[in-house]
Amino acid sequence: MDGVVAGGGFGGVVEFARGLERREGIGHVLFDFDGTLSLIRQGWPEVMVPMMVEMLPRRSDDTEEGLRRMVFEDIMRLNGKQTIYQMMQLAERIRERGGEAREALWYKHEYLRRLEEKIRDRVEGLRSGRIVADGMLVFGARRFLEHLAGLGLSLYLASGTDEPFVKAEAELLDVARYFGGRIYGALDNYQSFSKKIVIERILRENGIRGEQLLAFGDGYVEIENTKGVGGLAVAVASDEANNGSGRMDEWKRQRLLGVGADVVIPDFRDAVELVDRILGRVGGK
Repeated sequence: MDGVVAGGGFGGVVEFARGLERREGIGHVLFDFDGTLSLIRQGWPEVMVPMMVEMLPRRSDDTEEGLRRMVFEDIMRLNGKQTIYQMMQLAERIRERGGEAREALWYKHEYLRRLEEKIRDRVEGLRSGRIVADGMLVFGARRFLEHLAGLGLSLYLASGTDEPFVKAEAELLDVARYFGGRIYGALDNYQSFSKKIVIERILRENGIRGEQLLAFGDGYVEIENTKGVGGLAVAVASDEANNGSGRMDEWKRQRLLGVGADVVIPDFRDAVELVDRILGRVGGK
């Protein structure tokens, strides 16, 4: 089953980069967090891009649009990795333009301070109950997590966002319980964490092959790392600003297909049916 599919048991659009093969042995499922499950930080590029443009030394031929485009390409190329890598890229851009860069960790903390201001109302709304948790989840995520938990699969969460924030926000969204403590995030000592390290740990500690791993993500890192060990990678090309639209973010779609995604979905509306096919729980391919 190749190409874009609508109907045939799916309520929306599902795109297959290659034939869908059954993987009855899958027992472990890895999720990215921001943009894949959580929308608490939706709009984060609207904080990071202006901050980076503000920090850059100017050249005579610069335009604001050109700087924004350069910075956006930098951050999206590194999307899915720990935030510190985007800040390391910023520091490199500053130096190559003749400026004196601060430590990347300083830029990271400044970005997090600005982002906290942007998302404060969402966080406080979730804490108070003014905002319903499912309204801050990518469409269909709750039903899908419940389904996976019901199948007895082991679920893991790995995020480029700092671990204390990931754990706190997973609790606010009432999804932490699905992962049984298997929640991993970025550390200030950035070399101690990566999604690749998490994947290797899953395989090692469970004594499984990569073919038994399934991953969902909207960043290239988890897709690329999963494919690197022979796992099955589903790209969630979520339209974060229009949650539930059923449309794919075209930039994400192109990027994730480019790093080897097996399947692309706009959200989780068809994820239960998709996984049941992958696990061989329904007939046909």
